[in-house]
Amino acid sequence: MDESVKESPELRNEFNQKKKDLSALRSALYNINQEKETIFRSLKSMRDKTKSRTSQIKKLKEERDEFTKQVKVLKGEREQLNQVVKEKASVRKEVEDKKQELSQKHNIRESPFQIKSQIERLERKIETEVMPFDKEKQLTKMVKELKAKYKELQQIGEVWKEINTSSADFSEQRRKAEESHHLVQEKAKASQEKHEQINKLFEEVKKIRDEEKPLVEKYQQLKSQLEEGKVKLDELNNRVTELAKIFHEEEEKSYKSKAQDRVSEVQEKIKKGKKLSTEDILAFQALKE
Repeated sequence: MDESVKESPELRNEFNQKKKDLSALRSALYNINQEKETIFRSLKSMRDKTKSRTSQIKKLKEERDEFTKQVKVLKGEREQLNQVVKEKASVRKEVEDKKQELSQKHNIRESPFQIKSQIERLERKIETEVMPFDKEKQLTKMVKELKAKYKELQQIGEVWKEINTSSADFSEQRRKAEESHHLVQEKAKASQEKHEQINKLFEEVKKIRDEEKPLVEKYQQLKSQLEEGKVKLDELNNRVTELAKIFHEEEEKSYKSKAQDRVSEVQEKIKKGKKLSTEDILAFQALKE
């Protein structure tokens, strides 16, 4: 080789500068790659959180919809019970009105049971007590009148039964309606709680995605920088290799050859499971990425 070329100060300066540039670029690309990987891990963590919350939202929606469905069914049942209660209340009022009408018609102040008890008491008194004839006659007359009154009352005996039956029936249906109303409220409350949990999770997902946007932009920016840097790295590698051939053609291997040997060493370390140094990683990235 022409000795004048080997001794060219311009080429020597370029060679030294390019080696410095190559080292600086490798270091910069390594730092960019580390930052990119850190952001990638953050994005993965955020997406895992989003996935988890999305899964929770889906489950809560199913539970909320089931509660809502139950509320709809229960409301229908409650309306039916309320209608029954309304009808029973109407029947009860009719029976009460009937009772009042008969009581007023026959001037009844006592119940049939009270009158029957009075009859039995007077009859027992007539049979067991000694009394003047006039007194006995008077009591006998009273018994006769009470029996007539009791006979009249028998026609409203069924009304009393109706009153008792309708009152009990009304109370039972009202109890069922109240229970149904409380059950509707419980299911509606549970549905609302699920809905609020869903909204809270939606807010969390929105917040995560808002935090994710600048990281995605930064990740894409770093990725572009790496791609551009690798192009420059290849250009610098090629130029340094060319200059290395000029200045070290006979004394040592070219820079490219040395780098290839280093990559082989790194691959061997990887096979054996040995720990890689920063220089190993840079050398491996330089030729393999």
